[in-house]
Amino acid sequence: MIRSEKTRQLIIKKTASIFNKKGYTGTYLSDLTNATGLTKGSIYGNFKDKNEVALEAFRYNYKFQTEQVLSKIEKENNSANKLLAFLNHYKTEFKPIFNNGGCAILNTAVDADNGNDLLNKEVIKTIHNWHQKINLILADGVKNNELKNIDIETFSYRMISLIEGSILLAKTLNKPEILINNIDFLIEEIHQIKLD
Repeated sequence: MIRSEKTRQLIIKKTASIFNKKGYTGTYLSDLTNATGLTKGSIYGNFKDKNEVALEAFRYNYKFQTEQVLSKIEKENNSANKLLAFLNHYKTEFKPIFNNGGCAILNTAVDADNGNDLLNKEVIKTIHNWHQKINLILADGVKNNELKNIDIETFSYRMISLIEGSILLAKTLNKPEILINNIDFLIEEIHQIKLD
């Protein structure tokens, strides 16, 4: 069967939240056919296997979560404001993330950790990209005398860890205030390292 980019995109769009909510193992072919209205043959005519669908669904979910925040960061003209825009995005836009099943990075990392090398490698790549983005903002801030001289690696990983862990707890326990309070803590940390 000839692969159609339009059909591939339909499958990815319709199944992305299912994979994010149910995980790779918990998502069955019947979930894919029910969500898309396509047959098994149509799905596998456009993708090699379920792994490939899951990989593209993860990429779609990751893009869904990052496009808006990156746009907000790019509008800012100094490092502290870029970091604050990043944090405020999670503080104000957590509902769509929760409605989509939570953080795609966290969900997929846990789901793929011990059995799906393809997905696991993609998650590791996205975490490295996220870490590198924060590192660059912090390094620019230090270089341009906008931020105090700090341990950039440690600060960056702390931000990522607090955001990821807070999303997990807030969504699982249905307590958004956990996320909001920890974002406020990180915002205060940014203010403490900011040079006026």
